Amino acid sequence: MCGQPAACGFQKFDMTQDKQLHKVSLDRVVEKRRLGQALNAKEFAVLAGISYSAAREWFRVPGFPVFRGIVFWQDFTDWRRVRGRVTDGSVESTSAVSGQESGITARDLPARAARILLEA
Repeated sequence: MCGQPAACGFQKFDMTQDKQLHKVSLDRVVEKRRLGQALNAKEFAVLAGISYSAAREWFRVPGFPVFRGIVFWQDFTDWRRVRGRVTDGSVESTSAVSGQESGITARDLPARAARILLEA
C-alpha cells in the first residue's frame, strides 16, 4: 500500500496553485452539485479534482455531455459510467451537441439539459 500519492503513480493537484481555479469555492461548487445546477468548466474542474486545462479538454471529447459550456454533474457521472462500461441498471448514453447548431431538440441534448428544456 502506498503512503504518498506520488509513490502510487498519482500526482496531487492543488487548485490553490492554479491561476484559473484559485478563486473557485469548493463549498459553492459542491452545493451546486447537490442542487443539480449546471457547472462551468472551472467549477467542473474543481469538483472533479482536475486542472482547468484538463477540464477544457474533456469538454471537447466527443460524446461528453457539455452544452454551451456547461455540464450537469449527473450527466457527467452517467457519461463516465457508460464509457467505463459499468452498469447498474440502465444508463442512457447521450451525445454532446455543439451550441452552434440550430434546430436543437431535447433528443440532441445531455439528459439533464433535455429534462430542463422539456419542463420549460
